Amino acid sequence: MNTADTGDVIETSQPADRHTLTVRVRYFASARAAVGVDSELVQLPPSASVADAVEHLRTTHPERLPRILDAASFLLDGVAIRDLDRPLPDGAELDVLPPFAGG
Repeated sequence: MNTADTGDVIETSQPADRHTLTVRVRYFASARAAVGVDSELVQLPPSASVADAVEHLRTTHPERLPRILDAASFLLDGVAIRDLDRPLPDGAELDVLPPFAGG
């Protein structure tokens, strides 16, 4: 995947086609620190699930993000999800929420 850094967002440089779906991944707290951007666009096969997106993120950012993903929660279009086998719609927004400290 070719990317161009545009400040705090990584944008894909290749246009999506009918053979891919595009998901905006937003990072929060330690996930943002691990990746170094607020969000990025990810292109995946049209049948991709949340689990496929998470695996893609593991391989794209292998140094610090996998450990965070193991403990993270995810929102898909603003709704908490527990079933990582849920299919991703094209244009979805996937939030990566690491555990937050506090009380």
